[in-house]
Amino acid sequence: MPTSDATFTWHHLRRRIHLFCFVAFLALPFLNVVRFDIPRQRFYFFGFELWISEFGIIFLTLMFLMFLIVASSVFYGRVFCGYLCPQMIFSEASMAVESWLQRRIGKKFPKQRDRLSRAAFFLVVAAASVFLAFVFISYFVEPRDLFRRLTSLDLKTAGGISGAVVTLVTFLDFSLVRQRFCTTVCPYGYLQGLLGDGNTLLVHYRDPGHDCIECKKCVRVCPMGIDIRKSPFQIECIHCAECIDACDEILARLKKPGLIHYAWGEQGQTRGWGRLDTKRIVVLLVLLFYAAGLFTALAMRRAVLVRISPDRANALYRVADGRVYNHFRYNIANRSSKPAAVVFSLQQLPGASLAMAPNPVPVKPGASIDGDFEISAPAARRADLVSHFSILTTTVPDQVTDTTPMTFLAPTSSSTLEGK
Repeated sequence: MPTSDATFTWHHLRRRIHLFCFVAFLALPFLNVVRFDIPRQRFYFFGFELWISEFGIIFLTLMFLMFLIVASSVFYGRVFCGYLCPQMIFSEASMAVESWLQRRIGKKFPKQRDRLSRAAFFLVVAAASVFLAFVFISYFVEPRDLFRRLTSLDLKTAGGISGAVVTLVTFLDFSLVRQRFCTTVCPYGYLQGLLGDGNTLLVHYRDPGHDCIECKKCVRVCPMGIDIRKSPFQIECIHCAECIDACDEILARLKKPGLIHYAWGEQGQTRGWGRLDTKRIVVLLVLLFYAAGLFTALAMRRAVLVRISPDRANALYRVADGRVYNHFRYNIANRSSKPAAVVFSLQQLPGASLAMAPNPVPVKPGASIDGDFEISAPAARRADLVSHFSILTTTVPDQVTDTTPMTFLAPTSSSTLEGK
């Protein structure tokens, strides 16, 4: 992962990626890119509103995301921790805010700097905790509903209690815990030890010419407080590359190259994109399999789902005014964000008529409705009790037509008709 640009630094790249991740974190639940609405039992994924009944698609989505993390870990080690992890992004942001407040307040109130800067920092973190907790809970509760709970100081419902708990945890995390979370609670670092191998990306110190001047700037800039010179396999290392920038900066003054680099494995190359081995090919194939399955499932998914079933709990049929009636029920689920309507029609049942109102049946976005209707056919001598036909449903405005095979029951003789 090298660069030939002399002005390039990994620090600036990380900050840009952190900013992008922060904006994405704020936007995703409000744009329904990724959100799990627990009260309504809906899973939103890149504009698709998946219902809990569509567990197959949800399963493929979760498996794809899981293997995406596995693939990134196998190839790039703990780069996720240094560049994409929300815990690291917000921890570093809280440390930067605390340092900025100390400098600003120290200039005006040097004698009371520590006390005033600490109080100001707690106020800022408290406000940020409320805001971040609101965004986080919005991944699980509809944002407008959650805002109403927040403004009413709801501490009775699950959403309100969850928001309060997340706010408290966020405040304690960003004011006291910070990077300690990475070395004590987070399981990802330990998991990386199982996923990594001799070809996984590392931050590696190499000094074959004994050019290290013992300035220890690589130690001072490390957000985890480790000395990368001791080992590239320290579990605390998050691959942030701050030590790479520090070493490059110091040795550049001596017109020497830096001694710390990204490398593919302990003895691997420092340039290129690594080596594809059997393990990586298998991981990529599994990832591709789930990606293809997810894409296919989403492509075949119908935004409006119509279910029709005969209702014969009380009677198989009824006869009135020279016609035979069968009773049916329907369920329509509009799994899109747009209003829809469904038109019902009959096929392959001569002389039959459909009695339902309204037709087409309107369905609001995200709604599910139930209803019933009757189909009647002329009473006539029949050889069989069962007649096979189809009910056609056409979705408006998508103009998607589905055919549902059904059976129509009627008596087999005119005498039976007269008896009914």
